[in-house]
Amino acid sequence: MTLLKIARMGHPLLRQRAREITDPTAPEIRHLVNDMIETMADADGAGLAAPQVHIGLRLVIFKAPPDRAEEPENDGEEASGTIGLTILINPDYEPLSDEKTLGWEGCLSVPGLNGAVPRYTHIRYSGVDLDGNRIEREATGFHARVAQHEIDHLDGLLYPMRMTDLSLLTFSEELKHFMRPADEGETP
Repeated sequence: MTLLKIARMGHPLLRQRAREITDPTAPEIRHLVNDMIETMADADGAGLAAPQVHIGLRLVIFKAPPDRAEEPENDGEEASGTIGLTILINPDYEPLSDEKTLGWEGCLSVPGLNGAVPRYTHIRYSGVDLDGNRIEREATGFHARVAQHEIDHLDGLLYPMRMTDLSLLTFSEELKHFMRPADEGETP
């Protein structure tokens, strides 16, 4: 496996709609997924989209571990707020509620910054796995947030483009120093 270089905000590929994958079972797709998993783990990320590693295909990987489900934005999330590693090919999502919540997000393509982003609190996403099997899940909390964030990458959207208040875009180090810890219930 290989660590892949992560494209940063400003790279033209991050502003384009990614292409559909015609054969999700192709060996090169499996190889790309393995490299993306290694790259995401090395970068300590929660998700990664193929355009972030300079590949303009509709492929995302993400995870929503149980410790993230306890964050204040998730409001005591049930099991749908957590999930192990998910690999989605040609994914899409739809909101199941008009309700949105504001939550802090970071991005491997926007290093050193965090922003408060409004996201739907309850979604259904779908796609296929590496064997071509259809996946359809409902998600809430961090699970819903990370799925929306990663799928946005496939449409050329970075989280700052979703922000409604740019005064809540901050350097990660400043956020750590001047915001109360999450266990005190501080959310923007």
